[in-house]
Amino acid sequence: MAGSTSPTGSAQPLNSPGNWQQVKLFRIYNHYRLVVSLMLVGLLFIDPVAMEPRFRWQDYYQAGVVSYLALNAFIGMTLFAGFQPSQRHITLSILLDILIMHGLLISSTGITNGLANLVIISVAAGNILTPSRMGTFYAALAALCSLGISSWAVLVLDESGDDIVRAGSLGILYFAAAFILQNISRRMMRSEALASSRARSIAELEQINQQIIQRMRTGILVLDRSGQIRLANAAAEELLFGTPGTEDSAQVQNRVLPQPLKLGLEDWLRDPRKRVAPFQSAPTSPLLQANFTQLDQQQGDQILVFIDDMSKVTQQAQQMKLASLGRLTAGIAHEIRNPLGAISHAAQLMEESPSLDEGDKRMLDIIRRHSRRVNGIIENVLELSRRKAANAELVDIPVWLQEFRRDFLQTQDDQCSPSRIDLVIDPDVPAARFDNSQIEQVLVNLCDNGLRYSQQQCGEKHIKLSAGTTEDGERAYLDVRDYGPGISKEHRSSVFEPFFTTDKSGTGLGLYLARELCESNQAHLSLVEDDQPGCCFRITFAPPGRMI
Repeated sequence: MAGSTSPTGSAQPLNSPGNWQQVKLFRIYNHYRLVVSLMLVGLLFIDPVAMEPRFRWQDYYQAGVVSYLALNAFIGMTLFAGFQPSQRHITLSILLDILIMHGLLISSTGITNGLANLVIISVAAGNILTPSRMGTFYAALAALCSLGISSWAVLVLDESGDDIVRAGSLGILYFAAAFILQNISRRMMRSEALASSRARSIAELEQINQQIIQRMRTGILVLDRSGQIRLANAAAEELLFGTPGTEDSAQVQNRVLPQPLKLGLEDWLRDPRKRVAPFQSAPTSPLLQANFTQLDQQQGDQILVFIDDMSKVTQQAQQMKLASLGRLTAGIAHEIRNPLGAISHAAQLMEESPSLDEGDKRMLDIIRRHSRRVNGIIENVLELSRRKAANAELVDIPVWLQEFRRDFLQTQDDQCSPSRIDLVIDPDVPAARFDNSQIEQVLVNLCDNGLRYSQQQCGEKHIKLSAGTTEDGERAYLDVRDYGPGISKEHRSSVFEPFFTTDKSGTGLGLYLARELCESNQAHLSLVEDDQPGCCFRITFAPPGRMI
């Protein structure tokens, strides 16, 4: 059937929870009728001779019992085949049940037969399956049939008037069962509807919460005290493992917690008041901050971890720092550059003196050299303070790198030693969003350093630029590898600190400024630690859709 009607007469879809519950109860009731009909048929073969003097119309009774079994078997097979009965089918089935039972009563020994008690069950089932005025009709029909059978037996068959009293008692039981079960069924239906509504609300809230947690940019982890991952949202997987989020809980639980975070968890377990220091899950990953709290305050078996990407915080701090630095550099330009210009000018005037000896010339050379170095430091600091906000745009990495290589080589002085830049580009490298001029400034700094150190080590200006894709398949990276002496292990942690340099002629601000420019573009500049010769710096760009 296409649908069914509710007790109030309105259409009710078959896929509604109430309809499915009604069909389930009807299946149970039909099983009961099958058992009863089988028992009645079985009783025909126990002592058929003894029934003959007591039954009014034995042939009709036997035919009725067999027909009742066939009807119930047919309904059972249709239900087993997947037929979904409507309310009309259920109502017709209950009516037939009441009429067939009274037909068996009138063909057997009358209202005194034990089958009369089965009518009460049919009326009760009808009121459970149809808790409405139709249930009252079932009770009224059963009472009228019982009174009719008793009255007919008294008037026609001259039986005792006690049958009418018994029929009246049965009628009272029919109506009592109808009213009581209707009240109970209505309450159960209201409770079921309320429970279904609340279950749907809870499921919707759970789905909404799940979507919110998965879409949060803050990483969320649930750990046990040993550091085993129980739950992780997409942001946590991306920040810690560099892979896109997955809904496979087994795959998430099989991941091993990064060592820096595991050490931070152990420190926090020893002293919950201690704040965990920022860390990197991998040498090329952004700086992360983890905050721990117990998920269950009483037992404390599970630990909730919030993981924040410090790049945005660093970017905001950088903007505040630049604002302060801008005010500072205005004083530097006035207080230092003017005296420095006077010193340089005086040195130039002294060079024009014809009475200078070799010692004086060496002293003037020292003055000029260190004046240029101080002026370079001031220029770098001023450049840092003048830097504008990043004007990000989507860049095709292969095309951009080829153009940069061509333009950069044209600016090199190749009279002494030609410059060589090898270019290796992954064909599937994704696009990146950044300020073209700022990242080119970073790349020029890295390439100049790489060419200079390669020439010092092997006598050839030679570097390699490699573009590829991170493990999550969403971000592009760019490696700048030179063939110089490399950076010693004791200096690797300090290469990005301001004014740190191993070159006597350097200012120590080049790599610091390069990292600051990358952070402004939500990219990350890191030193790749591997066993290959020379030194390799990696720029890991932000996902194309993440730049703000």
